[in-house]
Amino acid sequence: MGYEALFEDEENIFGGSPRSKFMDVVFNANNDIVRQELENFIEKVAVMELMLEEYVGEDINGAVDRYRATHLDEANTKTKSLYVELMGAILSQSE
Repeated sequence: MGYEALFEDEENIFGGSPRSKFMDVVFNANNDIVRQELENFIEKVAVMELMLEEYVGEDINGAVDRYRATHLDEANTKTKSLYVELMGAILSQSE
């Protein structure tokens, strides 16, 4: 296997995508740490939804869908980034 093979699949980061690595961490890390980080994440999402609701009105899901449709690449990149960020938060407390 040559050096180029490491980059054949942009989703592949040392044997898996950010999503699959995140799932590995969630299912293998300390349960209390995972719970706390997921609670923090959900609280952050709740606040962002409230902010968005104030900005766009009641149809948050419609606004999100429309934005995603016109910013798909950025949304995919941000999704991967959030997996890595949350995984890092869990791992940094698990050592």
